[in-house]
Formats: sequence, C-alpha cells, structure tokens
Amino acid sequence: MERRSFIACAAAILAFCTVFGPLARAASAAVGAAEPEPTPPAVLDRGFNELYKLNFRGARAEFLSYEQAQPGDPLGKAAEAASYLYEEFNEKGVFTSSFFLDDSKFLGGVDGKPSENRNDAFLGVNQQAREMAQGILKSNPRDAHGLLVLTMADGMESDYDALIEKKQLAGLSMMRRAESEANLLLSIDPNAQDAYLALGASNYVIGSLPVYKRFFLKIGGVHGDKARGIEQMQQTADHGHYLKPFAQILLALGYEREHQFDRARALLADLTAEFPENPLFAHELSLAQKNSPNNP
Repeated sequence: MERRSFIACAAAILAFCTVFGPLARAASAAVGAAEPEPTPPAVLDRGFNELYKLNFRGARAEFLSYEQAQPGDPLGKAAEAASYLYEEFNEKGVFTSSFFLDDSKFLGGVDGKPSENRNDAFLGVNQQAREMAQGILKSNPRDAHGLLVLTMADGMESDYDALIEKKQLAGLSMMRRAESEANLLLSIDPNAQDAYLALGASNYVIGSLPVYKRFFLKIGGVHGDKARGIEQMQQTADHGHYLKPFAQILLALGYEREHQFDRARALLADLTAEFPENPLFAHELSLAQKNSPNNP
C-alpha cells in the first residue's frame, strides 16, 4: 500500500503540472498554411486569465471562441479540457495547501468514489484534443504544435487517473509519456519556457522522497533532483507565459514544504495582487503570513 502511495505522489504531481502544457510559443505559431488569418493568441490569454480568477464559465467562453475561429487547431480543445479538470480540482480543494501538503490527503486522491467524480465533459474533450494532435504528428512527428497538445492531453489524463480514478500505475505510465513529450518539445523549441514547469515539479517531488523510494523509481527509469527541480520551476515562474502563475503557486507550496515561509509569502503576495478575484491566493497568503517567523 505504501509503495502504491508514493507512486501516486510522483504521478499526480507531475501530471498536475502538465495539465496546462507548454503553451506560450506554440499558441503564437501558425496552425498551418490552410489558416491564413489565425486567431490572435490574445483569446487564449484572456481564457487562461479567467481560469486563474476561477471564472470557469468565462474561461470556457474564450476557449470556445477560439475553437470556432480555428476548428482545425487542437489547442482550443485542450484548453477547454483543462478548464473542466481545473474546475473539478478547485471544487475538491486540490489547489490548497491543506490538500497539497498533507500526504494523507494528496496520496489518497479526492474524496468520493471514482464513479461519483467521473468527469465526462473533460474525458470527451480531452480525447478529441489528443486525436487531433495525433493526426498532426502523423504528418510530422516533430511538429511543435501537435506535440504541445499531445503533451497537454497525456498530462491531463495522467492527472485524472491519479487523483480522480485513483489508478496510480496508469497515472505513472501516462506521466512518463507526457514528460518524454515535454523533453522532445524543448529539444525542438528551447524557448518553450512553460515546458520547464512539468520537468521541474517532477524533479522536485521525486527528489524530495526518501532515498529508498527514489531508488525504486530510479529502477523504473524515473529520476529526481530537488535543487534542479526548483531551478526549473523558477525558469517558468520568471519567463513563462500562460503557466507563470501556476509556477508561482507551486514554488510557494514548495517553499512552505521547506519552511521558507518568507519566500512563499512573496510569491503569494504577487499572485494575490495580480488576481484579486481569486480567494484561494489570498487565503494561502494569509496562511503563509501566519507561519512566517518574520511576519510583522
């Protein structure tokens, strides 16, 4: 049972970070020669901005607008799928330190049976995004845009498997596939800074596990480096686009794990100022302030 638990931890955290995928560069790339007037990425900017405000209906309205303007681009479907999963996680309290930092909660997944938490809207749209991306990659296996969407779809399914379906081994398998896709994307486009978030979170979480647990994962080809993980997440926090706020909240939670509450408080203060509509950021900031030894 313990062995399944730490596998779930590794799978769920990396998947949690690949939910939104490395978006910035690919969103601004042309979808194809058949699309002479691609929709400006500002539509996606607005959608993800609403997502971080927890305005899920508003976010989906922007994503659906993108899909209508660019029906051949699977990125719109992937963004829509992310909104359904993000909303469910918000409802289940996954985006709080009380869930994220409590192993008994995090390793056990969300409350309720998988059948009770089944998210048909997410599953259907995510599969559509995956199939569209696979169609693009059949013509060019190194197409950054298709690879981007496939990374997102596989990452989200890994997340869903680990935390909703509670299928830890399936989640780990999908996690490794998403990580491989993120690495390939970075080899094609080193400027895809958002991709570093998935790699950084994986390195940090696996690197934080006890030695004997890291040894077990290493046998299966899964490695971790805690310090390197923080550096990679910082890369997205500093230079990412769509995933910058997400990198900031993960770094804040990581700093709380390390009892570096002042650093966590600084990140959460920035998020609260940028997204005053999001009560979760303000709540987490208040908790970090209470725990900080240097709090005025």
